[in-house]
Amino acid sequence: MELILLLFVFVLAAFLGFELIAKVPSQLHTPLMSGSNAISGITVVGAILAANTSSSGLSAWLGFAAIVLATINVVGGYMVTDRMLAMFKKKVK
Repeated sequence: MELILLLFVFVLAAFLGFELIAKVPSQLHTPLMSGSNAISGITVVGAILAANTSSSGLSAWLGFAAIVLATINVVGGYMVTDRMLAMFKKKVK
């Protein structure tokens, strides 16, 4: 029963996330991405906690993979945001 509830929450979050992102105007994508990248930093902290509290080898490796993937997500998101913001700067002649 718990697995069904978790699956329901996952599907609901995916659907709502898609609907929210689809309705955001293009002018707001950069600020929205910056905010979501800051929130994604919490994922890195959660991954560190998951890797630290693991009791088996598989859990430790999954926690390490979560740390790597979450860090790539945060760093890549900030790189994309910085590149998008650079497009709006005035060019010096």
